[in-house]
Amino acid sequence: MVQTLERICQKGGYPKTIRVDNGSEFISRDLDPWAYANDVTLGFSRPGKPTDNGFIEAFNSKLRAECLNAHWFLTLADTREKLGTWRRDDNEVRPHSAIGYNVPIAVQYPDGAASPAP
Repeated sequence: MVQTLERICQKGGYPKTIRVDNGSEFISRDLDPWAYANDVTLGFSRPGKPTDNGFIEAFNSKLRAECLNAHWFLTLADTREKLGTWRRDDNEVRPHSAIGYNVPIAVQYPDGAASPAP
């Protein structure tokens, strides 16, 4: 988790806050020191209250319904390919009502840049 966050933050900067649930990947001996060292606040949702983080709950629901439940994943490479295809469709093709029926990539990169290949 920390390695992935560090890689992302090196490209886009460190956030002020990361909203997390109480899953084991977020309650770790590595994430807390990383957040402290980089002046990132970890905002934990209340146990049993998914409405505290409705955005990610909606995302998880779409990912599960549209990708995870729709495919068999035969190998790690196959999994990467199928998840990458879904991610590109979600970020570059499908309009999202929360951002005025725009595609996320157009909001992030108004000049028309595409997301990287998997």
